[in-house]
Amino acid sequence: MTPRQHTFAKQERLCSRKLIEKLFGYAGKSSVAVYPLRAVFATVAKEKEDSETVMVMVSVSKKHFKHAVDRNRVKRQIREAYRLNKDELRSTLQQRNAANADGQQTLVVAFIWMTDQHIDSKRVAGSMKELLRRIEAKLQ
Repeated sequence: MTPRQHTFAKQERLCSRKLIEKLFGYAGKSSVAVYPLRAVFATVAKEKEDSETVMVMVSVSKKHFKHAVDRNRVKRQIREAYRLNKDELRSTLQQRNAANADGQQTLVVAFIWMTDQHIDSKRVAGSMKELLRRIEAKLQ
């Protein structure tokens, strides 16, 4: 395992307005939920050859947590859980791209927090593992 594997680089973050609109306006998108998280995801054609195979965004609604400090804490928990568990999903997508002759695909994912309560990090990590496993199953 290389030391760079467990990072969450800028290239992995879903920041492009165009890609976000594709994700939420896309007819082929899928959604899976494991309390307290929901993931909305879709595969899109890679825009650049050197872009990441998985791009992620995290959303915590102001409706659930009024104070920014609480929203930021939850987003930090979600990012950390994803960072530690992303390897299998990335390798599955890379294998799928290697077998796919008609072009490279990027998986775009939005993780959305669904509850008003703070949840401990261990439970968030367990939910993230299950979410990523379900996404992987839907991709195959």
